[in-house]
Amino acid sequence: MSDLEKSVRFYTEGIGFRELKGFDVSGDIAAAAGLTDSKPLSIRVLVLGEGPEATKLKLVQVAGTSPRTGDNEFIHSHTGFRYLTIMVNDTTAALERLAKLGVKPLAKSPVALPESLAPGMTLTCVRDPDGNIIELLGPQK
Repeated sequence: MSDLEKSVRFYTEGIGFRELKGFDVSGDIAAAAGLTDSKPLSIRVLVLGEGPEATKLKLVQVAGTSPRTGDNEFIHSHTGFRYLTIMVNDTTAALERLAKLGVKPLAKSPVALPESLAPGMTLTCVRDPDGNIIELLGPQK
């Protein structure tokens, strides 16, 4: 993440995740695992839902780095993580929360999915603070 705090706000205040206790990983451990060249990691853990089966998302920032951005124009523009689907209970509420953070839907989102595919469901795409496309799938209430 280029701005960990901004990303945490996007996923918590905008999408609806709750933050759990995070942790740090020392540069020695990160290097031994092949994650970094001895740079420490700051980990923030977010959860969507309740209980042990709830979806968890880990956001990572590597100290002392300035990662280059990739081509995130479309989901097929670049390999690697650039696209994440999150099921939401209320697309309208999620979009209202995201609007308070200055986030707008892409293209003509939200788009009603065909009744034969997913009755009552809409698909909405937004970008997170690092430019990744986040697809919100859920009903509009």
